[in-house]
Amino acid sequence: MKTSIAPVRWTPPPVPPVRHPAAIDVEVVALPGAGPEDTLIDDDGSVLTGLYDGRILRVSADGKTISTLADTGGRPLGLEWLPDGKVLICDANRGLLTLDKDNRITTLLSEIDGRPMRFCNNADVTEDGTIYFTDSSTRFGIDEWMADLLEHSTTGSVYRRTPDGELTRLATGRGFPNGVALSSDRRTLFWAETATYGLYKLDLTTEGAEPVQIAAIPGLPDNIARGSDGLIWVAVGSPRNAVLDLLLPKHPVLRKIVWNLPDALKPKAADIIEIQAYDENGELVHDLRAKHPDFHMPTGVRERDGKVWLGSIGTSSLATFPTPTSS
Repeated sequence: MKTSIAPVRWTPPPVPPVRHPAAIDVEVVALPGAGPEDTLIDDDGSVLTGLYDGRILRVSADGKTISTLADTGGRPLGLEWLPDGKVLICDANRGLLTLDKDNRITTLLSEIDGRPMRFCNNADVTEDGTIYFTDSSTRFGIDEWMADLLEHSTTGSVYRRTPDGELTRLATGRGFPNGVALSSDRRTLFWAETATYGLYKLDLTTEGAEPVQIAAIPGLPDNIARGSDGLIWVAVGSPRNAVLDLLLPKHPVLRKIVWNLPDALKPKAADIIEIQAYDENGELVHDLRAKHPDFHMPTGVRERDGKVWLGSIGTSSLATFPTPTSS
């Protein structure tokens, strides 16, 4: 039986002015499976990614060799390096996991206040192993992400987990908090909220500080990551959907009707690639757009040493392009 939704009215911010993104060309690497949501780059230039079926893959820097490292038994999303060389996995279904050098999966955190995490999404990690991560929704899991956007009940939270296991909720009641990135000095936490089209920051040095929006994203932001260039890179999964924007402030019953439509009639991500990069003050540095027949709906972005890698839950490929020198 289909999950029911209880839509909450929300008035979207004005549509940003007309943009003129720089056109880029991307190359794609076909994968033996669907939905590589995030990317993580190793020192040798190889790329790790997690698939819809639970597998964690390693793709060589040239894209010619692909190996399976492990299977989480869930749905791996965000990936990050831990100080001890393990990989931190945000598994939507299983919570925070680790992958060691012998390719063994261990559960780090699966419940919060006795509640199993339903949508562990993305993270960043400090040098001492402190983890900052998002739990995007307490209402819906990964397979019903669109239900959360339609309902707009803002049940997501942002957390900190210290190496000794202490868990702190840093922000709650958020609109589908997604990608996470720390500032270069680790004093500020940035995250993207898919449902509110925003990039936010939180001062980690001030007790009780409130999140502040620093940029309006011209679409639905997904994962973010601080690049080796110091910028906050943002994967824009899709431009804002005019139908969704029209429905959000109107009577909730309209969104219930949309949710119960056949999938073919529901709003869909646009068939383009859009990536942005901001400095830590929220100033836009790169605004990029591309099209490729085998890649769209970017959900993960990672810049390192002159190269950008993209993941996507909507394809069976990774995409890559050189780091641009100017917008």
